[in-house]
Amino acid sequence: MSKEQRRATDCHRLPSVTGFAVAVAGALRSHRAQVWSVKMSMRSAPTLQRLAMHSLLSNPSLVISALEDVPVLLFPSLFLEAYAQGLTEVLKAMKDRPSRWKLHVLDLRSAYPNIWKRGYPHMMRVSCPDILPEEPTARPGSEKPEEQQPLMIVADLTIKDGPQDAFQAYLLGWARKRKARVQLCCRQLQILSPSTHQIQKALRAVRPDSIRELVVNSFWHRETMKRFAPSLSRMKNLELLDFSKMSAHVYTSRSRNFWYSRKYAAHLGQLQRLQELRLHDVFFLRGQLPAILRSQTPLQTLSLTACPLKEADLRFLSQCPCTRRLKHLRLRSVLMADFSPEPLRALLEHVAGTLETLALEDCAITDGQLSAILPALGRCSQLRFLSFYGNRISMATLHSLLSHTASLGRLSQGLYPAPLESFLPPDWCLGHIYPEAFAQVRARLAQAWRDSGTTQKLQICTDFCHRRHKGQFYSLGSDGYWVVTREALPALSALPV
Repeated sequence: MSKEQRRATDCHRLPSVTGFAVAVAGALRSHRAQVWSVKMSMRSAPTLQRLAMHSLLSNPSLVISALEDVPVLLFPSLFLEAYAQGLTEVLKAMKDRPSRWKLHVLDLRSAYPNIWKRGYPHMMRVSCPDILPEEPTARPGSEKPEEQQPLMIVADLTIKDGPQDAFQAYLLGWARKRKARVQLCCRQLQILSPSTHQIQKALRAVRPDSIRELVVNSFWHRETMKRFAPSLSRMKNLELLDFSKMSAHVYTSRSRNFWYSRKYAAHLGQLQRLQELRLHDVFFLRGQLPAILRSQTPLQTLSLTACPLKEADLRFLSQCPCTRRLKHLRLRSVLMADFSPEPLRALLEHVAGTLETLALEDCAITDGQLSAILPALGRCSQLRFLSFYGNRISMATLHSLLSHTASLGRLSQGLYPAPLESFLPPDWCLGHIYPEAFAQVRARLAQAWRDSGTTQKLQICTDFCHRRHKGQFYSLGSDGYWVVTREALPALSALPV
């Protein structure tokens, strides 16, 4: 076969792209000067395909009219570009795609720019291994099971008050109307609204076992949680739960609170694949940790803030298999003044081989309690960050704490409270620092730090506000001088581990 014949044969094999080719040709002509300019510079030149898509998408009506002629392999890039530019009408038209494309999966998550893989089973194993690992099953008598698989759309969603994202609103409605042919999967779901109607409406469109991360950050009434809890228990593959704002101070009926707590715990206890559990300002934990965590697989992160606990809850954590591999533990504003130190000591021994982050903040821990747990703390060999601010302890106990942590070779940062000697006796409970006394405290701490030979960053927190997430810190520099700053309180996601 001659070269001319082979060239003619290859041209016949190309897809029909007449309408699209005309549009691209016009786009390329308008960008020739730009391409030449870029090539002449030292910067990498944009591809002709990208330049063409930018010009094409500047005329949405042209894109929509040319969709039938778009080559299959160009669809993902064009779809992603339209999504990035917020071209809702173009996206609507592209989702009602020509059937000849046989598209199986659209991954709209920002973390996964490769949004399309042909072949449902292969995509599930390669492109999105964290979503729905089950292999699809063919219907009885079907010779081509792959063609009968529903279109799967993977997107991260946010439910909030006020105006909704136009594309997300359309996507949810579109998926609800096509539940037999479309599966909407969501790895990360944020709920920033107390509206039960809005939440349930969105959840009806989403496959619940696809959700891996759930963040709820909106003041909820007890009834809102009661209606949401059954949906929560269906999220069987949930790995991260971050739940905020169901304060015990709002609900005053103890018997009623106890009834609701048991109801919530029963549903939370069905989440058996959690790796991270973060609860902030919720009333329903007191005495319920065994019901919630008894069947749980090993956690990596446990963060409880402003959640009332019983001493028995701490004792359960020290014995529960789900904490034996714990890497990050935060107890903040969990009052322990009347607790025996034994459960906390046992918990630290339980996690000594894996714990990297320990935050016991504003827990009213006393000198006696801290002294009792110091030997166990000194055995936490993997510890990298320690935060103990907000507890009222003496200079002698703080000095002992620094001595025990000095032997922890991996510890890179320690955040400690100003000891009681920093305050005038009548004002220590009010948090009013006495400058002259605190200057002497800083000098003694700097000397203790030098004598210990530790390399950890030493910080003293003298003031904090959890509502604003701000604090005042005195940081000891390598030159021996203290630097005072006002900055954000450390969050688990930002810790140096």
